[in-house]
Amino acid sequence: MKRHTVIDSPYGPLTLVADADGALCGLYMAGQRHRPPEEGFGPRDDHPSTFAAAEEQLSAYFAGELTEFTVELALSGTPFQRNVWERLARIPYGETRTYGELAETLGNPQASRAVGLANGRNPIGIIIPCHRVVGADGSLTGYGGGLDRKRQLLDFERGTALF
Repeated sequence: MKRHTVIDSPYGPLTLVADADGALCGLYMAGQRHRPPEEGFGPRDDHPSTFAAAEEQLSAYFAGELTEFTVELALSGTPFQRNVWERLARIPYGETRTYGELAETLGNPQASRAVGLANGRNPIGIIIPCHRVVGADGSLTGYGGGLDRKRQLLDFERGTALF
């Protein structure tokens, strides 16, 4: 059975969702595109220990003290989506990759659109850094949390903006 909590962040409220084993299976921003219906998040659980690791790591990230997350994740998606999300998690803090570059790492350089679709369905934003993916020309393209948030996250990670 899933459960969830809502925490504050520099972007407004973030909804954290955990599976029955306590692994994080969702992190959603308010107004996020492809956000599942809230009834699928399970009951609200504000017990301090349930989401402690995720909350601590997110707090450290937003304080500029953490560049790599280690919280336990439970990814649910197609094999292709999970493969894309695992590659997203490998993009170093403060760096970007294009959809085409990610497609190449999958062994299919022609799959950049499919990579983009999988990227857009990422259920654990910020921690799985889909904001670090840009268009072929380096432009900011599609982000479920909105392009302003994407720009803010990238600027923050590059040290050009602080929360």
